[in-house]
Amino acid sequence: MEFHPSKIPISKIFDVKDEKQATEAAHEMVMIGFDDDKGYKVLMSKDDDRKAKRIGYTVTTTVTYALRKTNQERDVRYWTYHEDEKHYAIVFVSSKVLEKLDFSW
Repeated sequence: MEFHPSKIPISKIFDVKDEKQATEAAHEMVMIGFDDDKGYKVLMSKDDDRKAKRIGYTVTTTVTYALRKTNQERDVRYWTYHEDEKHYAIVFVSSKVLEKLDFSW
């Protein structure tokens, strides 16, 4: 079976419109934690590629920063891909969850 990030089970989906929401979503992910057997998905509109790139950068760096500040394990993987015609998506998941789901390579 070929791996694709859309096959990872998701516990919460965040539909992010701007950088402020991106920061809030990242902090919420860290507060909930990555111990669960599921990941998180962040959706970004394809209407403005530049804004989507800024949102993606904000989410990924804020998750890493917040994990470090709260002394949590930072072994989190993420993938960016085309979700549908109107959205990009980033999926965040712990490496341990990938091993449990047999998605490791």
